[in-house]
Amino acid sequence: WPLSAFQPRTYLAVLYPAPAEALRDPEFSVLDGKDPEGLLGPPQTGHIARREFQRRLERDAEAREAFQLQIREEQERRRALRQSRVPPETSAELIEYFLDTEAQELEFEVARLRHQLNEEFFSHLQSEVGQLRFAVTRTEAMEDRLVELETMQKVLLEATEAYDKMQVDLITARESLTKILTSKNIKATLLEMVERNKLNRSLLTLLDENIAGAQKSNQKEAAAFMEKVRSAVVKYMTV
Repeated sequence: WPLSAFQPRTYLAVLYPAPAEALRDPEFSVLDGKDPEGLLGPPQTGHIARREFQRRLERDAEAREAFQLQIREEQERRRALRQSRVPPETSAELIEYFLDTEAQELEFEVARLRHQLNEEFFSHLQSEVGQLRFAVTRTEAMEDRLVELETMQKVLLEATEAYDKMQVDLITARESLTKILTSKNIKATLLEMVERNKLNRSLLTLLDENIAGAQKSNQKEAAAFMEKVRSAVVKYMTV
């Protein structure tokens, strides 16, 4: 149980080969020789250079497909794991449940079981920690158990605090996103929100969720529009 096991959800911009649709987009086109960021290196001409460029595109497509396959397999593994786990009913069972939780699943489980991570649970956890800490004699197994419980106690306290703050931030983020998407002048709205410190990670989280939902529903235009909005938010956001 690393102390950094729980982190508020963040979305990092990862550079990976753009899909074919994006490559044909006039605003992001490399097939016609436009590469404003210089990501492909110095301009090259000639038949050999064009063949090399085509091979790079093919390799990128294969790498992207392999990467996406890994993501799908990991998502399926996590989905199956979540469905197989039955949430406990007692505080004692909940302690064992979280001790058996993978670090990458902690955020999901805290959100799912937040209502059970209450004063009663933390009192029960503190009681067991106290019994082990002040035991007259302690075995090696008891020492290990104490370390595990103290670490879990610290992580869960931080996790619930972060989760509660994130919920408050998301309410504000929904209001901000609605304001952006209904604005007649998005740039002016973003500049105003920068001044009021309203651009933050929670807003990016909400945008990412909406983009994913639009893509899943095959609403390509909506997804593309929100991706442009997201890019603008990142540009103006102070992290």
